[in-house]
Amino acid sequence: MTRRAAVHRLPMSGPDDVSAIAALIARGALRPGGIRAILGKTEGNGCVNDFTRGFAVQSLCAMLGRHVTGDALARIPMVMSGGTEGGLSPHWIVLEEREDEVPAPSGPAPSEPALAFASVVTRDLHPSEIGRRAQGDLVREAVLSAMAAAGIDDPADVHFVQIKCPLLTAGRAAAAGGDVATDSMLKSMGLSRGASALGVALALGEIAEFADADVGKSLDLWSSRASCSAGIELMGCEVVVLGLSPLWSGPLRIGHEVMQDAIDAPAIARLLGRAAPGAPLQGAGDRAVALLCKAEASASGLIRGARHTMLEDSDISSTRHARGFVGGMIAGLTGLTELFVSGGAEHQGPDGGGPAALIYDTAAKGPTE
Repeated sequence: MTRRAAVHRLPMSGPDDVSAIAALIARGALRPGGIRAILGKTEGNGCVNDFTRGFAVQSLCAMLGRHVTGDALARIPMVMSGGTEGGLSPHWIVLEEREDEVPAPSGPAPSEPALAFASVVTRDLHPSEIGRRAQGDLVREAVLSAMAAAGIDDPADVHFVQIKCPLLTAGRAAAAGGDVATDSMLKSMGLSRGASALGVALALGEIAEFADADVGKSLDLWSSRASCSAGIELMGCEVVVLGLSPLWSGPLRIGHEVMQDAIDAPAIARLLGRAAPGAPLQGAGDRAVALLCKAEASASGLIRGARHTMLEDSDISSTRHARGFVGGMIAGLTGLTELFVSGGAEHQGPDGGGPAALIYDTAAKGPTE
């Protein structure tokens, strides 16, 4: 038997609304024991005090706890990304592993690998490790472990690594005796995301080294496939690796591009072109299963030479501006608003840009079929 990926993109009416997932389980369309990760876009502010993320995780655990034992439940990453600014729609993305009825081939591997994924939940970090090289090393090992579990041998076959990582609070900093990367709780989110992203870059061979001093500062060091979100609801890192493997079957595929800036529509168009070659604008239709990307206000304060004010707004965090701005651009290209647009792209793509990945269904009808 070969492994087969199923991806369920489902709406939510609020962070506690797990009814769409529960309905799939009740119908037998989703096997709880096959869930490998759940991603969610929740409607909070995406900052330190965004408790919609923890509320969503608590709601998921209460529902899934009726179907999955405690140890197994603890091994399922529940990556909640807060912030659905503009027209972004709150939603869930459930990654399920199934067994294909078609036996695995005994000869050479098939020519077209299918979507593959696996996840690792790391140990808890000590507050002194958050935002530093120690966090990157932990993520590096988790990525390599997840690749092995997914049957992905070549780093080039990894197309996206979604991570949820911790942040610092005043209490956590005090517990570390003040030995922390920053005394700013908000800044700790960016440092944690950055250290995680650099850990991905190490694992995939995109960089050779980095030091504590590089995190958040050496913007020339970055990963083309890391997407990291920090939250108050955990102390470890939840690492989900998505790629392609000949050991998996089925019609789902994944590809990635790197947006060079916040208006790099051609990068998204290239992704959509893989899913539905020759399709018109917003024509990918049912073939586009899930689109995930990072959004970031450029540190230069410029977009293609023109000034932006996202970094100078004292009322609204720049990450919230970026999510809404990039989300609107991608929605216009795809015709979708259930987009997993995550803010804060430190070391995740070039400054002001970010990685983007599309999961698509090759068996679904295209716009001209």
